[in-house]
Amino acid sequence: QVHLTETGGATVQPGGSLTLSCAISGGTFSDLTVAWFRQAPGKERQFVAAITWNGGKAYYWDSRSGRFIISRDTSKNTVDLQMNSLIPEDTAVYYCNTVVVGTYAATGSWGQGAQVTVSS
Repeated sequence: QVHLTETGGATVQPGGSLTLSCAISGGTFSDLTVAWFRQAPGKERQFVAAITWNGGKAYYWDSRSGRFIISRDTSKNTVDLQMNSLIPEDTAVYYCNTVVVGTYAATGSWGQGAQVTVSS
């Protein structure tokens, strides 16, 4: 069974950048699609981005802004989310999880997440 752990949460100033990392262990990776979600206070959990482990094809909730970039490192078994030009509305707990391609429905259990706070 695949286990995912989020790291890298921090408080950053508006306009800053931050990279979150999702470490993956156990199970078989080749058929996985791993996604990042976020949940802001008082709001529902929201899909942010996903990437296929085999081939590295990326999908984004908001492909227009280009502020977020998802990538995977097959040597380290990690999926990173690089976040640029952060704004206060990006403040949320960020989670990674395995998902079904197309629907982005989460298929695993949720971890503790990584808190990202954007504030001056």
